[in-house]
Amino acid sequence: MNEITNPALVPAAITGNLTNLIAERALFEPERIIMSRPLGDGWQSVTAKEADAEIRQTAKGLIAAGIQIGDRVGIMSRTRYEWTILDFAIWFAGGVVVPVYDTSSSEQIDWILNDSSAVGIIVETPALRELVAGVLPSHTKHVWTMTEDVLSTLKAAGAHISDDEIDRRRNSLNPETLATLIYTSGTTGKPKGVSLTHGNFLSECGNVVQGAADLFLKPGGSTLLFLPVAHVFGRMVQIGAIAAGLHLAHCSDPVGRLPIDLASFKPTFVLAVPRIFEKIYNGAEAKAEAAGKGKIFRKAADVAIAYSEALDKKSISPVLKFKHGLFDKLVYSKIRHGMGGRVEAAISGGAPLGVRLGHFYRGAGVTVLEGYGLTETTAGATLNLSGAHRVGSVGRPVPSTSIKIADDGEVLIRGPIVMRGYWQNDAANAEVFTSDRWFQTGDLGKLDDEGFLYIVGRKKELIVTSGGKNVAPAVLEDRLRAHPLVSQCMVVGDNQPFIAALVTIDQDWLKGWVVNNKKEGASMADLTNDPDLISVIQTAVDEANKAVSKAESIRKFVILPTDFTIAGGHLTPKLSMKRAVIAKEFAKEIEQLFSK
Repeated sequence: MNEITNPALVPAAITGNLTNLIAERALFEPERIIMSRPLGDGWQSVTAKEADAEIRQTAKGLIAAGIQIGDRVGIMSRTRYEWTILDFAIWFAGGVVVPVYDTSSSEQIDWILNDSSAVGIIVETPALRELVAGVLPSHTKHVWTMTEDVLSTLKAAGAHISDDEIDRRRNSLNPETLATLIYTSGTTGKPKGVSLTHGNFLSECGNVVQGAADLFLKPGGSTLLFLPVAHVFGRMVQIGAIAAGLHLAHCSDPVGRLPIDLASFKPTFVLAVPRIFEKIYNGAEAKAEAAGKGKIFRKAADVAIAYSEALDKKSISPVLKFKHGLFDKLVYSKIRHGMGGRVEAAISGGAPLGVRLGHFYRGAGVTVLEGYGLTETTAGATLNLSGAHRVGSVGRPVPSTSIKIADDGEVLIRGPIVMRGYWQNDAANAEVFTSDRWFQTGDLGKLDDEGFLYIVGRKKELIVTSGGKNVAPAVLEDRLRAHPLVSQCMVVGDNQPFIAALVTIDQDWLKGWVVNNKKEGASMADLTNDPDLISVIQTAVDEANKAVSKAESIRKFVILPTDFTIAGGHLTPKLSMKRAVIAKEFAKEIEQLFSK
């Protein structure tokens, strides 16, 4: 199969816009709790009626400041309750939202504000306000700060604006109206503004919510949003939750507060990138190892994987069922408890999860449904469902979407979720759209006989060895990152005689390994050349190499003394590697791999 279309469950909107999601919920279910905001160590419920009122009051403040229909307004903040209120408030005022990552450099901020001609920007903190002030264009006349009670400030400023003016503005928006400009993080070159309309989002969230009704429309369902709302995946979680009436809460600090917020909010399902699921798994294994129960955990993991694989075959032996029940009490229940205790399923996107981890979580009682999409496709273009699930795949097309595999293996997408185009960039649009409006993703994939999509690599990331062998690095990198000691890795070997890899170490797991192997006092520089650590990483490399042919296998690797980070410029905000940046910074190490 090289092409599949999934018919729409929700027809393309011909009227309306995203403000209706709030306004109609407030009209028909005013007392329904749709959000919770942090209050001390707990949560304060927000009904649809209360959210609608707060959004309208905030929108009035924006109008009082001079925001006009069609004006672009930036939001630069971590994920938090105010982000959602302001997002909808800008739409209620008739504006266009321009997300800016809170980790952005002054150069990136300068580019986004100028390219979008933003008339204002809302930042999270005074520190971000100072950063923005250094590059503020003359046309960006307003800077508001969230932590200085921006919602109350705007409410007071707009007290004199009439309800009729709000209704006039929001009713002027239609499905073809621009809703947001999301600037691609870009592994190379200047970020491009992806133009997404109200209709793009309405189609995406309508069809995904209906298609995954058992998750989004589950009675009493809730989700904790900890992905960046500046990223399209986090944005769709937010909008999809509002569309479904799902109880939504925000976690602004995934590193420091996620376990606490999961425990107190107790979501029924979560949406995350694979790195989060890897961290949960590795953290559980590290805790077991420290307690002297590492072997038990690994045996439990093997049983969970075998159990999930047996589910696919529809044949579970009595012995496997017994072992699974035993480990459910000893191990799996603790992992579920660490995710809040009520999580039954999760959606993973942004990068491949890996077959082993997918089977582990399903066997442990938390089905992780992988999906696939891009900013340009309003997040998910394909998704596994509870009733249509293939571990290792990224699912079938979401309803209303078509997927085609080009002759060279590139994944092409068409449908109402595909962006209008890049903002004021005809040259880039000509590069990514075919003459019949198929969007060329740059990803390589294959469709199985039932229409499930498998992503095998990035077209531009293909490594061609000096022997002419084409190697997709993602296959090896995903396998290698599955080892708990590995944080990040990048496969190299373009125009070289063999494949090699740069490997970084997970610092959380390393602490336990150092103690268990009596390496206290050794610096990270010492450990990169430690024979015992090298031996462990070699076993991970050997395991990764099982997925490829000998010509594609990793022959050499080097352990780096530092990790790849967003702050260091090695990773995009969605944790994709900036390969050119890494290759340049570690050019000496790469050269040594091929010169020895």
